[in-house]
Amino acid sequence: MYDVIVIGAGVSGCAVARELSRYKASVCVLEKCEDVCEGTSKANSGIVHAGFDAEPGSVMARLNVRGNEMMDDLARDLDIPFKRIGSMVVCTDESQRDGLDLLLARGKANGVKGLRILERAEALEMEPNLSGDTVAVLYAPTGGIVCPFELNIAMAENAFVNGVEFRFNTRVEDITRNEEGLWVLRTNNGQYMARCVVNAAGVYADRIHNMVSQETMHIIERRGEYILMDKEAGDHVSHTIFALPTKYGKGVLVTPTVHGNLLAGPTAIDMENKEGTATTAEGLAQVTGKAGRTVRNVPLRKVITSFAGLRAHLEQHDFVIGPVSGAPGFFDVAGIESPGLTASPAIGEMAAGLVRELLGLEEKSEWIGTRKGIRRTAGLSPDEMNALIREEPAYGTIVCRCESVTEGEILDAIRRPLGARSLDGIKRRTRAGMGRCQSGFCSPRTMEIISRELGLSYEEITKCGGRSVIAPERTKGEVTEA
Repeated sequence: MYDVIVIGAGVSGCAVARELSRYKASVCVLEKCEDVCEGTSKANSGIVHAGFDAEPGSVMARLNVRGNEMMDDLARDLDIPFKRIGSMVVCTDESQRDGLDLLLARGKANGVKGLRILERAEALEMEPNLSGDTVAVLYAPTGGIVCPFELNIAMAENAFVNGVEFRFNTRVEDITRNEEGLWVLRTNNGQYMARCVVNAAGVYADRIHNMVSQETMHIIERRGEYILMDKEAGDHVSHTIFALPTKYGKGVLVTPTVHGNLLAGPTAIDMENKEGTATTAEGLAQVTGKAGRTVRNVPLRKVITSFAGLRAHLEQHDFVIGPVSGAPGFFDVAGIESPGLTASPAIGEMAAGLVRELLGLEEKSEWIGTRKGIRRTAGLSPDEMNALIREEPAYGTIVCRCESVTEGEILDAIRRPLGARSLDGIKRRTRAGMGRCQSGFCSPRTMEIISRELGLSYEEITKCGGRSVIAPERTKGEVTEA
């Protein structure tokens, strides 16, 4: 029995949970996967949008700008990487220049600061690798980049240390309301009850909504495919480069990442498959072709991996955040597509505020608003590294060569609040396996550490929970002494 149950441990759900942890209330997050950040939040552009694209007056526009404004303090408090590198929307056809004027007007109406249009010469001086067809660009200095994994994980950890409970591998199968007015959630792992429920289930938010409402919601799963390039290509552009948007969204972008890679994508393919995250030859061809329209000489020989994610698109193309009609105490946080990552702290603020007002929650006097991330060794000086190794020898063993991740960092990822339990959990927290060889070297050593720390056999270790076992059975017996 809880005051509030949040369904979904993506970036929106964890933002709501963190905000609710400010108050005197029992809060639980139910997540169908084995970790936080397993859905849309793990496969996106990592962009902090300035806020010039959303329709003025929409919830999306308001929360985009508010989330952007909150990101500096949030990154500082939660110890996550964030850079305001600015963004550019590139016009390559004089006949389409009105599109920049429209975005400029929208941005000003939304309250975006510093927006201006740059003519060709100034744009190419700032970003020499823009397309040779560049006519003009819309420049937004408040645009930025963030690590989506670390943002999601940090908010979850901070919520957890403030008393929020997390239940993983717990899929909501049915929701009813009992005679006392409590919400009863039947799951594959037992029954839960709450005074309030917040539906932050990503692409599954329509299914959860439809369990309690006669006003049917339908989410369109919109797949976006990406290519990621090596750090050697990371300085090819220094801003986030957008094409002029279409009805399918902001189009294919090219951007540095906070960790020094170069990213291009996404596509926008509407589908009816909530788990359809496979990449396709056609989709990746679209990414490479469209990226070259705004940025010249994209270093495609430096591609190290590709991936796809799903966005939860609603026909009205706006966030749905608020009470569900006819379902007292039930709140939707649905239709959270781009710029959902940017807006997430503002989404948490808004949704938690609605719950607080309904339940009359009081603030805690002892709330902890900060969190320290994993201690990173990459970039330390030799003296700093030697001092750290003397303090903790595990930091002297490199496990992931590509990203220079040490055993000490992996141990921290496992032992910290809501610690990693799988290879992907380690990867998202430390970047072990995200480098050039894509875990070809480090995965056996990482599995050894997981096995030792968690008491799991090799056959029990998974890539991302469930049935994603890495080594389903032994092919050779144990070596024994003669």
